Amino acid sequence: MQKNIQLKLLPSEASTDSGIKESAALAIGCQVEEIKGFTILKRSLDARGRQAWFILTLRVFVNEPLQPETSRIVKMAFRNVSSAKNTVIIIGAGPAGIFAALKLIEEGIQPIILERGKDVRARRRDIAILNKEGSLNPESNYCFGEGGAGTYSDGKLYTRSSKRGDINRILKLLFFFGAGENILFDSHPHIGTNKLPDIISRMRQYILDSGGKFLFGKRVVDFILENGIVKAVKSDDGDLFEANAFILATGHSARDIFILLQDKKIVIEPKPFAVGIRIEHPQSLIDGIQYHGYQDLPPASYSLVEQVKGRGVFSFCMCPGGIIAPASTSPGELVVNGWSPSKRNNPYANSGIVVTIGEKELEDYSRWGPLAGMYFQKSLEEKAFEQGGGKFIAPAQRMVDFVQSRISSTLPPCSYIPGIHSSPLKDSLPPFVYEGLSRAFVAFGKKMKGYYTNEAVILSTESRTSSPVRIPRNPIDLSHPQFENLYPCGEGAGYAGGIVSAAMDGEKVASQIALKFV
Repeated sequence: MQKNIQLKLLPSEASTDSGIKESAALAIGCQVEEIKGFTILKRSLDARGRQAWFILTLRVFVNEPLQPETSRIVKMAFRNVSSAKNTVIIIGAGPAGIFAALKLIEEGIQPIILERGKDVRARRRDIAILNKEGSLNPESNYCFGEGGAGTYSDGKLYTRSSKRGDINRILKLLFFFGAGENILFDSHPHIGTNKLPDIISRMRQYILDSGGKFLFGKRVVDFILENGIVKAVKSDDGDLFEANAFILATGHSARDIFILLQDKKIVIEPKPFAVGIRIEHPQSLIDGIQYHGYQDLPPASYSLVEQVKGRGVFSFCMCPGGIIAPASTSPGELVVNGWSPSKRNNPYANSGIVVTIGEKELEDYSRWGPLAGMYFQKSLEEKAFEQGGGKFIAPAQRMVDFVQSRISSTLPPCSYIPGIHSSPLKDSLPPFVYEGLSRAFVAFGKKMKGYYTNEAVILSTESRTSSPVRIPRNPIDLSHPQFENLYPCGEGAGYAGGIVSAAMDGEKVASQIALKFV
């Protein structure tokens, strides 16, 4: 007999198979020995009260052998597309580009991925040099390279974008390529930066084995346009690539692409975004606040939002047990971001705290037209780099000192490897951003007792929360309004915000292209 049940368990009960079996037997009304196995269908943690509980939905096998959960097996019919009639150039090997390639193969279309950066292994060496020596490779860093920004920036898989596509299919594909089975049932799934590179490598190999192409060191510098279509794209080494269609999946930091589009008079639009700082607390402090002193639980996270003078201030990309990293893509510009390993076992918790930016705040940059937000971001990053003193050392300040406009005489230990330098962040942030953050920090301290503390350190600047540009597309076939075979896609085009939503958008665009080729 198979029976689906829901259990509310103490952490001690949920931590072992025997504890789960005992609770399941009690709920079903059978002997523990009769339970031959179980499958976790869904798992979440409820720590809102004084007692923390795990909520588990199980499929329990009573007096019959445990069977594999067939619903978790994704069906991928292998197809060799090396001689396919139609080819698609995909510009960018982030989640949108890679999942678009997988979908095209499924549809019998050959994908050719052009990636400006390096493969995940070589990229790791460049990131190490950036962290330890303060030397940046503009084409291979935390943002650029195989796998995109998400590969070395945490691997969070939670998304609210359920209407954009099939979330479960994306998770199943990641599981198929080597992610842990827990991503299929955890309420806030997470892979971890230490595991994503291997998964990305397996995806690349599948694409190659299927007859697709994966070319590194190919930064696109020109679009060859002719009679309302894109005829070809040109890479920085002079190579031309022709195809039936072109997917633009370059990510939110490919500023040269935004400039190229504007120069070629390809329509782009401004998009709201947010900027701010990254804050780091001891993980033990956040655990104490969120879990009310209860022990033996996963590292705690938080989500905070506040309205300050009608402007939203909110936490972004919160990383329990995480590390702050330099996410810059150009020399002389400082961007910070955060990530967590799969075990989330670092002693610090970090999060972006950002302020929404709209048209009014960009008036001084209006001469740049739809690129106003991009140049606003750039100006903040240049100020932060200068304030840090070079080599991607970050200007930093204790939290209460920041709010009270007081220079921090000392700084606490911090996970940011290039190093931090005490500096008044107010000097490099726009006044409305500083005011929004200051007021929000005090309000956050009232929502989470103990959050507002000088044990926390603030680093500037968190500016790449999302693309400041949207590349418009036809709502029906998803092509650009001016060019019927150009398909803006993913975060860089303004249609996604994370690994899963970008992957879904990649699949959606690939499906629309396939319909045209029928």
